[in-house]
Amino acid sequence: MEKRNPTNNDYIVIKANEDGVNVIGLTRGSDTRFHHSEKLDHGEVLIAQFTEHTSAIKIRGSAKIITSYGEVESEAKK
Repeated sequence: MEKRNPTNNDYIVIKANEDGVNVIGLTRGSDTRFHHSEKLDHGEVLIAQFTEHTSAIKIRGSAKIITSYGEVESEAKK
């Protein structure tokens, strides 16, 4: 019998608009913690997925984020 994962498993696409964009995965549960991070340079693309372990993704720097809900741009800190 196939086990189904109760989480949504949505994918998001992150495209860096500058060097040094940080993408940080945050854990699920009562104690939210960082569990993974990536650094993207200008033009690099990361495809990320929400899983049973990842409940949130934090993006620091200028990037374009594409989800099934639409697109949004993050801004670099001035």
